[in-house]
Amino acid sequence: MSTFIGVLRKKVLAPSLASVGFADRGFPVTHTDATARLEAVPQAVVCGFEWAIEGASLWEIERRLALIEPEQRGFAYEGATMGYSILDAMPGGGRDRTRELLEGPGRPHIFLTYIGIGFAMARLPRPLWKNILPELTGVPYHPVMSWLAVDGYGFDRAYFDTDKWVGEQAEPQPYPWAGRPEYFARAFDQGVGRALWFINGGNPEAGAAAVGRFAEGRRADLWSGVGLAATFAGGADQSGLGKLRQLAGEHYDELALGVVFAVKARTYSSYVPAHTHLAAGVLIDLSVQGAQNLADRTERADGEDGPEPAYELWRQRIRDEFDVAARRRAS
Repeated sequence: MSTFIGVLRKKVLAPSLASVGFADRGFPVTHTDATARLEAVPQAVVCGFEWAIEGASLWEIERRLALIEPEQRGFAYEGATMGYSILDAMPGGGRDRTRELLEGPGRPHIFLTYIGIGFAMARLPRPLWKNILPELTGVPYHPVMSWLAVDGYGFDRAYFDTDKWVGEQAEPQPYPWAGRPEYFARAFDQGVGRALWFINGGNPEAGAAAVGRFAEGRRADLWSGVGLAATFAGGADQSGLGKLRQLAGEHYDELALGVVFAVKARTYSSYVPAHTHLAAGVLIDLSVQGAQNLADRTERADGEDGPEPAYELWRQRIRDEFDVAARRRAS
């Protein structure tokens, strides 16, 4: 049950549904059924955040989120994780809410709940980031996929401070996430790439043009974010996806990498919408099962003592699969 303090927290911290919509953000998006589905994503995040920041119990959070349609439920878990992460980071707030959520009902949505931690990071001073990632027990993909928190941070900054992070193409100050400050900007850009898909309403030409305005060295990670968003969240029909594949050009393997990770996240949550099936077929010529198999066979228990984090090594093995396939077609 919400408390008076919880209601005040929601009033101060929770954005309105309108304020996260494309019109209020000033994004150049024409309203269609497809863009309405995209716009529902940040609104679902807000719903989850409101319930959590009020201080709702885990029992109540789980039952409220069960009322969200399956396609959007993972995004609502992002918002709930964001709210619990902020509560846990506040002075005197260390009650392990986030850990209990991620080990409990949020576990099928672990890929997205990491992103929710990133949303919280965007609203907290950096000194509070030190303990924001909970130690999880028995949760697959932890801590390898925790780089999605940095991805979430990048998405948030691009979506809510678009002039700076997209218009001016500002770069983040390094942070030693998982002891790897040199990789921080790359994971950040993967989130910016996801945001570009939303900011441009799933328009492949506009999204590709937005990526192309960034420095060459940043475009690969941006394209992987575009591929992930187009596959996980949708927004384009078969023709649009075909155009997106064409526009990726030399960064096709990065686009394909994003598709595979999106499929993995969807299948792990046990709900795969029609647009994810469509994207897998059009963008990488694979069924959802085929894309999941690719993700699974490239996953390994890499250590964290090499020059690259295990997260990036997994990404590289997926890219290699598409490079090999391209060479076979060319021969």
